[in-house]
Amino acid sequence: MDVSVFIAKRIAFNHQKSFSRFIIRLATLATAISVAAMIVASSFVSGFQNAISQKIFSFWGHIRIVQNAPVQSLASQESEMQPLGSVLKIIKNQKDIKTVEPFATQSAVIEFNKDIEGVLIKGVDKDYDFKNLQSFLHEGRWIDFPDSSYSKEIVLSSTIAKELKIRLHDTVNVYFISASEKASVRKLVVVGIYKTGIEEYDKMLAIGDIRLVRRINNWGANEIGGYEVFLHDYHKMDEEAYRLNMLLPNNWMSTGIKDVYPNIFDWLNIQDVNKIVIYVIMAVVAIINLITCLLILVLERMKMTGILKSLGSTDGLIQKIFLYHSSIIALRGVVYGFVFGIGLCLFQQYFGFIKLDESAYYIRIAPIHIVWQEVIIICVATFLICYAALILPTIFIKKIRPVRAIKFD
Repeated sequence: MDVSVFIAKRIAFNHQKSFSRFIIRLATLATAISVAAMIVASSFVSGFQNAISQKIFSFWGHIRIVQNAPVQSLASQESEMQPLGSVLKIIKNQKDIKTVEPFATQSAVIEFNKDIEGVLIKGVDKDYDFKNLQSFLHEGRWIDFPDSSYSKEIVLSSTIAKELKIRLHDTVNVYFISASEKASVRKLVVVGIYKTGIEEYDKMLAIGDIRLVRRINNWGANEIGGYEVFLHDYHKMDEEAYRLNMLLPNNWMSTGIKDVYPNIFDWLNIQDVNKIVIYVIMAVVAIINLITCLLILVLERMKMTGILKSLGSTDGLIQKIFLYHSSIIALRGVVYGFVFGIGLCLFQQYFGFIKLDESAYYIRIAPIHIVWQEVIIICVATFLICYAALILPTIFIKKIRPVRAIKFD
C-alpha cells in the first residue's frame, strides 16, 4: 500500500476527539447539502418542464399539420381543409408517429344567464383518444358522439365555468361568429369540466363535436381543420416536423407545438439557467468548505508534517496525504448528498408534500423527474472539481520548515 494512502486512512478514520473532527463533519455536511441541493434542483426543473410540456402536448399533440394556415394562431384554422388520403398515408407511414387525430376549431361566444364569455371550440371526432386528457377532467365526462347529426354536448374549463357560474348539466347558448353570415346559435349541454392549470388554455378552450364545426361552416362530411400528431418520443418533435414538411405537399404545413407556443417553452427553457446558477453556487459552497477544512487539517497536523519532512519525506508525499484525506471527506459528502437528495426526491414523488401556486406555476404539486444521467454527472463532477480545487492549498505544505513545524503548538 502507498505510504501516503496508509497515513491518510489512519488520519481519516481516527476517532479521537479534536477540533478538526468538528470541521471535518461540517465540511462533509456542506458537501452533502450541496450535492443534495443540485440533485433536487435538477429533478425539480426536469419534472417541472416535463409536466408543463405534457399538458400542452396532451391538448395539441407534438406536431400540428394544417393547410395554408399561419403558425401563430390556433383560431386562424377555421378555413376548411379536405384531408387527402395521400397526406394521411404520408403521416402514418412515419415510424416515430404514434397516433394522428383530426380536429377543427371555431370561435364562439358562450352565454349563460345573460353573462357571456368568448371561447375557441375545438371539435374532435368519435375516434378521438381522450386518454391523453383524462387527468385534466375535473368533473363529469367527455362528450358522447351520436351516430347521426352532431353531439349537443360540450366540455368547458373550470375557469370559464366559474366565471359564468355554470354547473354540470346546465344548458348554455353558444353563438358562433362568422364574417360572412349572421351569428348562429346552438344550445349545448355542459357534460364535463376540465382544468389544466394553464391559464392560456383554461380561459379560451372548449371541446365539442367536429361535426358541429362542419355544420356551422357549411363544410363537407370529411373536411377538417388539421391533424394533431402524437409521437412515441416527443424529443424528436423538431426533427419529425422537418421531415414531414419535406414529404407533405407544398400547401401543407407541419409545425412542432413548441413553435406554436414559443412563450411558454421559452419560459421553460429559462429554468435551465436557474438550474445552472444553483449548480455554481452549491459547487462554490462545497469547494470553500473543503479548502477551509484542508487548511485546518494541515495546521493541526503541523508537527506530523515536520516529523515526516525530518525523516526525509518529500513535499509531494505529504501533499498526497492531505489530498487523499480531503478526498475521503469529499467522497463521503457526495455519497451522503446522493442518498439524501434522491431520498428527498422520491419522498416528494410519492407523497407530494411541496405545493405550488397553480395560478403562477400551472401545477399544484411540485413534480419530480429524476434524470439518472444528470445525477451521476453531478456526483462525479462535484468530486472531481473539489479534488482539483484541493490541490492548490496543499502547496502551502512546501513552505513548512521541519524545525518550526515540530515546535508548532
